Amino acid sequence: MEGPHHRNSLPLGTTRRTALGLIVGAPLLTACSGIQQSLSQFSNDQGQKDLPAGPQQQPQSVGTGQVKIGLILPLSASGNAGLAAQSMRNAAEMALAEFQNPNIQLLIKDDGGSPQGASQGAQQALSEGAEIILGPLFAGSVPAVAQLTRPRGTSVIAFSTDSSVAGRGVYLLSFLPESDINRIVDYSSGIGKRSFAAMVPDNAYGNVVEAAFKQAVGRKNGRVVAFEKYGADRATPARTVAQALGQADALLIADDGDSVVATADALTAAGANLRNIQLLGTGLWDNPRVFASPVLQGGLYAAPDPSGFRSFAGRYRTKYGGEPVRTATLAYDAVALMAALARTQGAQRFAPETLTNPSGFAGIDGLFRFRSDGTNERGLAVMKVASGGSTPVAGSPKSFGA
Repeated sequence: MEGPHHRNSLPLGTTRRTALGLIVGAPLLTACSGIQQSLSQFSNDQGQKDLPAGPQQQPQSVGTGQVKIGLILPLSASGNAGLAAQSMRNAAEMALAEFQNPNIQLLIKDDGGSPQGASQGAQQALSEGAEIILGPLFAGSVPAVAQLTRPRGTSVIAFSTDSSVAGRGVYLLSFLPESDINRIVDYSSGIGKRSFAAMVPDNAYGNVVEAAFKQAVGRKNGRVVAFEKYGADRATPARTVAQALGQADALLIADDGDSVVATADALTAAGANLRNIQLLGTGLWDNPRVFASPVLQGGLYAAPDPSGFRSFAGRYRTKYGGEPVRTATLAYDAVALMAALARTQGAQRFAPETLTNPSGFAGIDGLFRFRSDGTNERGLAVMKVASGGSTPVAGSPKSFGA
């Protein structure tokens, strides 16, 4: 992401100096989507039942720096979680390799995908001198780590998408639905949309979207004319929303790609003409099924700018001979941030006031900043659905507003 940086922002992976004198080795990047979907497969408690207390830890460290950082991932977990963990580990090592002479050492711990394993890994990392913990990935494992770190005043940067596990000293570096909703509602109101309807799934993701959506619309003095949740039956809520669309000028459908298409089809079957209304979505719309749907053409959704992820994925392929998981950028940005803060911030490097710098940081997926409540805010682009892909209609911001 070129262009001026906010006076105090810490761009990761740039070769330009900022006011903080930060120099980071790799090219500065922005990114794509795929997003909460990929993490939601891993970040809840799925796959955590009937697991052993934790894998036998083989001491693994990467880097020779003096500042020790724990990295907890479900490396030995089965299925998608283990594959994601390996890709994230590769990305973490790639960040170290691309940063010029980082003064950090990663203490890599395998939690096996269980809270007990995460607790065990955190305990070992702390006893080996870790000043901060990166991970874990599963929401259910985050409190187990926080129990150990909070009494010591040690911060955690976890990769879960579940905002309920964020809190004092526990920050989430992930793609949170709240950022998507705030960006798309702000953009819509900026192009004159005032009355909103919405259809969201009746699940944890839908609950988060509902709260964020109603707050964001209220902040812009808009009104919600219809809000419906659906389970297996989409037809009944679709009829209710279809009847209200005459009073709305934008319709949010927040779900993953297959479900968005099914919901749009249900609305069409209920008599809604979706071509007469501005369709809105979240980063989960970054999906070939959405791009191929005739009724979703022209829909707008918020997501990281795709260019950063493309560049990252190219370098990853060159190094590892395979494709990174979409969430690999989180591990890359976390490690690059640690290296940058260790270089520039002295004894305050991982203090809460350093991590919550309101100007934020620039990573592969664009700008991000941690809030004091542990959640994050991202500078997202607005993308427009077109056949065969999506095109940006509004770029990522170059700095966070005051």
